[in-house]
Amino acid sequence: MPEVTAEWKDGLEFSVLQDGHEFTIDGSSEYGGHDRGPRPKNLLLAALAGCTGMDVVSILSKMRIEDYSLKIIAGGEYTDEHPKVFRNLFIDFVFTGPDLPRGKLERAVELSQERYCGVSAMLRHTTEIDCTITVNGRKE
Repeated sequence: MPEVTAEWKDGLEFSVLQDGHEFTIDGSSEYGGHDRGPRPKNLLLAALAGCTGMDVVSILSKMRIEDYSLKIIAGGEYTDEHPKVFRNLFIDFVFTGPDLPRGKLERAVELSQERYCGVSAMLRHTTEIDCTITVNGRKE
């Protein structure tokens, strides 16, 4: 069973131990933090990008798609009322490389989002996730 330990340090700062890795989360100075680490809710965006990204590169490897780079941009809007949660989310899969087969890229993203990415599946229960694919600067 996965487990994370968060130890309070000062202000809003916590030292987090996860999977043998230690990192800091903190709030902005506006809310009493010291800005020494990422915000907890925004770490959901990192988890989303990382989870779906790992799926996509694994699927593309099985499809024998090579010689590309991938950048994933994940974002969202918060609701106005407390508790402020994501009203909506977006993910842009930005591929760069020669002769990339767009259909296979789309299929890899689709499989990740609909079947494999557990973070997407959890977040989709609370909000919409809009996915786009950009290939060599062209978003379609």
